[in-house]
Amino acid sequence: MRKPPRRLPPGVDIVRLAGNIGAEIRGVDTTGPLDEEAVATVRAALLTYKVVFLRDQALTYAGQVAFARLLGDLTLGHPIFEAPGDKPHLREIDSANGTRANHWHTDLTFLDRPPAFSLLHSVVVPPVGGDTLWANTASAYADLPPELREVADRLRIVHSNDSDYTAATVVTAHRDFVSTVYEAEHPAVRVHPETGERSLLLGGFARSVAGLEPQASRDLIRVLQDHATRPEHTVRWRWRPHDLAIWDNQATQHYAIFDYGGEHRRGERVTVAGPAPVGVDGRTGVTLRGDASRYHTGEAA
Repeated sequence: MRKPPRRLPPGVDIVRLAGNIGAEIRGVDTTGPLDEEAVATVRAALLTYKVVFLRDQALTYAGQVAFARLLGDLTLGHPIFEAPGDKPHLREIDSANGTRANHWHTDLTFLDRPPAFSLLHSVVVPPVGGDTLWANTASAYADLPPELREVADRLRIVHSNDSDYTAATVVTAHRDFVSTVYEAEHPAVRVHPETGERSLLLGGFARSVAGLEPQASRDLIRVLQDHATRPEHTVRWRWRPHDLAIWDNQATQHYAIFDYGGEHRRGERVTVAGPAPVGVDGRTGVTLRGDASRYHTGEAA
């Protein structure tokens, strides 16, 4: 883990939640104007702890978008699912729509440029269950045996929306989700554009290793994926209404636990645009299928 921010603004506190990932930021109100020092504090904590949480953030859509823009340019809500007409940057994650995220994944890696940061605002929380896990894929990479790190550094992985993640989690909208197939090839190890850290780029959209036979692909991805999500690299968050979670999508995976049965769970997500992942050899992620240019620019039709 990188060194924590040295100096905090008056009234702001950062509380670590686990040994390798996660922190709660206290004393920052994202619903109102924030000065440069407060924004820099949030960003530094995010890059250090990979996922940060802020309680009691009663954000409107406009407020969430305004805060997210302080971290970078925004994408559309999703490359496949349409956002509400007057909220183009919003992705509604609502159990009432039959879509779950109970599979380890990094957001939208089937695109050539997955989001840099994701911001999820909790709106409805079930009385019991519905926690989310995050894994630090940078600490996971650092913890690999040297021989396996050398192998991972050279791999290229094909990611697709027609994947294990889709089959396991997209319940009622499966046909819509794969009506247009998106595929991208990424390095298995990416170099973070801000921190320079190396991290594993895998997750539920990772389908095959470029150049390998299917069985060898599955076996190698499984070994690396199981390592990336070992409990030692994770943190678990128990949601309350109006919590705001912000994660570095360039160095994490996450898993929304589906243990709340028919209870209602709803969150609202916006995403900050990111660059194409860069590998150890300097090669970037590339598109294989699908055109997501409108999603990347954040421009509604």
